[in-house]
Amino acid sequence: MDVISIGETMVLFSPKTNGQLRYATDFSARIAGAETNTLIGLTKLGHKTSWISRVGKDELGAKIVNAVRGEGVDTTNVKWATDAPTGLFLKEETTVEKTSVFYYRKGSAASKMTPTDIENADLSHVRYFYLTGITPALSKSCEETVFALIQKAKDAGIPIVFDPNIRKKLLDDNGGIDLIKNLIGLSDIVLPGKGEGTFLFGTMNEVEIVGHCKMLGAATVVLKLGEAGAYYETEHESGYVAPFHVPHVVDPIGAGDGFAAGLLSGLLDELTIEESIRRACAIGALVTQVNGDIEGLPTREQLQTYMEANEHDDVLR
Repeated sequence: MDVISIGETMVLFSPKTNGQLRYATDFSARIAGAETNTLIGLTKLGHKTSWISRVGKDELGAKIVNAVRGEGVDTTNVKWATDAPTGLFLKEETTVEKTSVFYYRKGSAASKMTPTDIENADLSHVRYFYLTGITPALSKSCEETVFALIQKAKDAGIPIVFDPNIRKKLLDDNGGIDLIKNLIGLSDIVLPGKGEGTFLFGTMNEVEIVGHCKMLGAATVVLKLGEAGAYYETEHESGYVAPFHVPHVVDPIGAGDGFAAGLLSGLLDELTIEESIRRACAIGALVTQVNGDIEGLPTREQLQTYMEANEHDDVLR
């Protein structure tokens, strides 16, 4: 197994027309979850992935598991809960510029994960453990589960790749910030966004943000700079990686998850850190040009074609 991850995936209901939800009569339904977005991105590139979670023993849970498994992700470690429902959320677009999201995840099946849910997870042949800051913020039991899995990964010598993926509504001010900082310190590779770095450390300077992460204990930090590309530091090198130009952003949601898939894919293919970040930037750019979280994730052939066609963008600034 190349990459294993843990987290909640929900069903997203989006009205097919703009305006207040009270007037919507026709919805589309698709799955959405940061961790499964990244895992699916990796499977589309030919890597083997596994997902740990809980879903309700209901139709939404079945929809999620069928979809994730259908994309090639191993769902052996997904538990079916009879005492809690699958989480869902709704999207409302009142204008082209104004989008609101309403979550119905409190008390969801995934929020009730406990360390017993990972007891049978086999990490013996896993190459990377991918984690986001969403899962441990769902509940105290989820936090305990994540830390138990981190310990299990460390005992097995598996590198931990952490994307803070901060959801401010899930964090309880200073306690939540301390949780994210603790996870940064326990991780080998950290992938914050610049806005997240500013939220955590009170500075907009990318070198300072990365420095704070390294002071906490992270060996490698890759700071996502959006349309400006990325800045990285390892123990031995640092630098900027230029972005791939996007003429028109259709949907930015999921770009960070695609970025993580690209970086992990590059590392799995034993590319250099710089080359891996280039791949990450390319996938992030591709995702923004398609509506939906996973719909823009490329196959290996599509990725290669895109990178070759946009080779002039793929240079250090």
